[in-house]
Amino acid sequence: MIGPRRQPILVADSIALDFLNSIATPADVPVEWLGSGEDLLEWLNRANLVPSEVTSALRRSSLPGELDAAAAQARALREWFRDFVREHKGRHLRPIALEQLGPLNRVLERDEQYSEIVKAPRGAGTQGRRPLSLQVQRRWRSADTLLIPIARAMADLVCYEDFTQIKACEGATCTLLFLDRTHGRARRWCSMAACGNRAKQAAHRIRRRKN
Repeated sequence: MIGPRRQPILVADSIALDFLNSIATPADVPVEWLGSGEDLLEWLNRANLVPSEVTSALRRSSLPGELDAAAAQARALREWFRDFVREHKGRHLRPIALEQLGPLNRVLERDEQYSEIVKAPRGAGTQGRRPLSLQVQRRWRSADTLLIPIARAMADLVCYEDFTQIKACEGATCTLLFLDRTHGRARRWCSMAACGNRAKQAAHRIRRRKN
């Protein structure tokens, strides 16, 4: 049984792992954050992957069922990448892993990025700053282009992060993944406020029973 949708959990210190956590069991009941096209738009906004004006425009322009189809593609991409991460987490990624990354590269091939000169944002620099800046933009031609920033986040994890730092929360029922950047790689929980606190309470009850 899938539980009711809550606010997305963004605690992984990696947006790609946060995306894997878009279906998870943070307590006792699995929660799906990408059950529909509208769910996908909301998650992308919350994760700051797609500007709100883009999701609003796609909401207006998409054909019936198009956003739901994009959400289905996102779920399929998520589960494929979950298998990849589970296979390689906890050890250094080797070049041979490239053979498994065809599905990710096929999504990345859809990208239509371009550079544009725009007015520099206010407060962007000190006195004498240049009034214009160069920004990278993207053409959002259809609902399935919503997968591109997700794929870019996955590519960043694969190419720039250390897979030995990827861990699973030690909570008894928790399924969340995270990137452990702490000193000494000491992180054990998705968050201290959730599973960390539950573990402390459980340990306290055990000590009380022993006494």
